[in-house]
This record gives sequence, structure tokens and C-alpha cells, in this order.
Amino acid sequence: MEHLSHLQNLFDRLPLTDALRETAALFARRVTFSSSLGQEDQVLTDIIARNALPISIFTIDTGRLFGEAYETLERTTARYGIGVDVYFPQANAVQDLVREKGVNLFYESVANRQSCCQVRKVEPLNRALAGNAVWITGLRADQNDHRKNVPVVEWLTDREMYKINPLLHWSYADVADHLLQYRVPYNPLHDKGFVSIGCAPCTRAVSAGEDPRAGRWWWEQSQKECGLHLSKS
Repeated sequence: MEHLSHLQNLFDRLPLTDALRETAALFARRVTFSSSLGQEDQVLTDIIARNALPISIFTIDTGRLFGEAYETLERTTARYGIGVDVYFPQANAVQDLVREKGVNLFYESVANRQSCCQVRKVEPLNRALAGNAVWITGLRADQNDHRKNVPVVEWLTDREMYKINPLLHWSYADVADHLLQYRVPYNPLHDKGFVSIGCAPCTRAVSAGEDPRAGRWWWEQSQKECGLHLSKS
């Protein structure tokens, strides 16, 4: 974690694009960005692609996504002329999970839901991050209580890599303004009350005044995290 203070300084004093460019140069391009194809991630994709930053982009296809997510991916790659690496869960692991607990196991318990997220999201993420030194995310502090305490730059001891959340202190209005200003493609479900979009069976629209994450796993009381942004341990 020898570069932690330097990275913190970059994102404190430089414009976002310059900080990302300096980060990519510092780590010889071993910097990757994980996109969920949500609004925040579309902002970062726009910044990376429009400025030709040497940062790879990947997304995870859980096999249970909304059709609109695939449309968003297609429109994004066409708009910017870029490649986005798509990682899938291991077929055997999905088959075993469904055989043992059923296709909609996540409705039955938090533990079942977490096991589904582990197979469909976390394991592919681990493969996607392998070999990289820096992981860029689109997390924002006001998305939920857990994320309020996350720093912009952090060292992940369990992964032995840096994680950078450059939009952490952006507001929802900041994100919307960027999408509009640069005419960034985004998931049309956002216009229908879907603030945070995950897998189709696990996401619903939220009403005005509801917490942004209320539409995720709405049937359970939990911290509204799938495990992607929690410690591996």
C-alpha cells in the first residue's frame, strides 16, 4: 500500500480525468473499472472512453439481468467504439445452486440470496480483478449507510489492490447533469423509477422519497449489498 497517500493526493487535487490518467500511468495500465451499467458507471465509462484513458472496463452478466441492461451495453459500445469485457458465472456452479436450492432461491432467505450473489456476481468479479493493481468503481456515499464510510481511495488487504471510488462525493444531481451534458447512453429503466438496478427478479422501482436502495431485495431486511463491495473474508 505504498502508493496510498499519493493516490489520495491525486484525487484530492486533480480534476477527475487527470487523476484517472495519472493512476493508469503509475500502475502500467493495470487499472480496471467494474461497470454495472448503472447511471454512475455510465458516467465513468463516458469519462474513460471520451478521453481514451488506458483503463479496461468490464461488466458481469449474472444471467438474470433486465433486457434493458443488454441494450444499454450495446448502445454504449457502439457510441464509444470500445470493448467491454463481459464476465459470466461458472456454469457448473449455477447448475449446482439451482439444483440444490431452486431457481428463485433468493426469495427464501438472506443466506440463500447471498449464496446466489456469490455464485453469479462475486466469483466472476474475483476473476475479473485478478492481475490488476487498481479497481475503479462508481460507488457514491449517499447510496446506502455502508457506503457513507467508504474512502475515495482505499487499500484492500484481502485483495492486495487499491480500490478507488472517484464519484464517492457526487450527488445524484451531479450524475444526472453529466449524463445530460454529454448525452451519455443510460438504462431507460432509470426513467421509470429504477434508481439502483441489479438482477431482474431482485429489483423493483422505488417511489418518490424512498431510499435509493429500497428497490433492491425489497422483501428482506439487510444492508442491501450483494457482496461485491464487501471484504472477501
